[in-house]
Amino acid sequence: MLKLVLPKGSLEAATLQLFEDADLKVRRASDREYRAVVEDPRIDSVAILRPQEIPTYVEAGFFDAGVTGEDWIAETGSDVAKVTALDYSKQSDLPVRVVLAVPREAGITSPTQIKPDSRISTELPNLTKAYFERLGIPVRIFLSYGATEAKVPEIVDAIVDLTETGSTLRRNGMEIVDVLLESRTHLIANPASYSDPAKRQAIDELTILLKGAIDARKRVMVKLNVEEANLERVVALLPAMRAPTVSRLAEEGAFAVETIVEKSTINTLIPGLKALGAGDIVELPITKIVP
Repeated sequence: MLKLVLPKGSLEAATLQLFEDADLKVRRASDREYRAVVEDPRIDSVAILRPQEIPTYVEAGFFDAGVTGEDWIAETGSDVAKVTALDYSKQSDLPVRVVLAVPREAGITSPTQIKPDSRISTELPNLTKAYFERLGIPVRIFLSYGATEAKVPEIVDAIVDLTETGSTLRRNGMEIVDVLLESRTHLIANPASYSDPAKRQAIDELTILLKGAIDARKRVMVKLNVEEANLERVVALLPAMRAPTVSRLAEEGAFAVETIVEKSTINTLIPGLKALGAGDIVELPITKIVP
């Protein structure tokens, strides 16, 4: 039913891992293959292309849905349906930032200090042009095909680049002076496809699976046993999406308790539970959470 397109390059590994976590494993002959399959009745075909191209091709109807960055949707100005943000990027669940960066020795702390006719290198010329037009600063924009920071200061005076942590820029003697855009990965759809009832249902069902897999990454299941005398205090300590599940055990006066908790809290939660009399504590990974 659906023709799907996924990003190649920096987002590739994280995207393929997300689809595998959602039980939508993408299979292809090799890492260099641009065609793939997903064994799911809702997906007819899968292509793997550069994220820069995906919004344009989805808008044109070559694909029903795709995954790309919000930065490339804005850069291309493509008319696509933004189905949902997917909270992951190539290294983390943080958004990627489109930033203006300058050499540290330039002493520039504000974008308004960029001199007229400065040379700017970027992979995002349309976003960059619109940004400097808003500032009222005429600049010369040079299209970059990668390693943008390497062009400073011999070729250009500043760069507009994508960064997740800023570490590469800092290693190359660059300072960030402004953020043009915070960009999250998005599931997008062709407007006509998203208006078709059958295709929209298929896209929405895939959205549930993908977001369920993302949500599950941040949580774990905790199971434990506790005596009745300590039950109230243990349950009070436990966070839950609604409320912990409490079941009476065959042993008189004993209960089993289970709940879902934030993964970031588990290492402090377990000692606290133990101190309140909980035992047989088990931490289990989960693969999907669908509210």
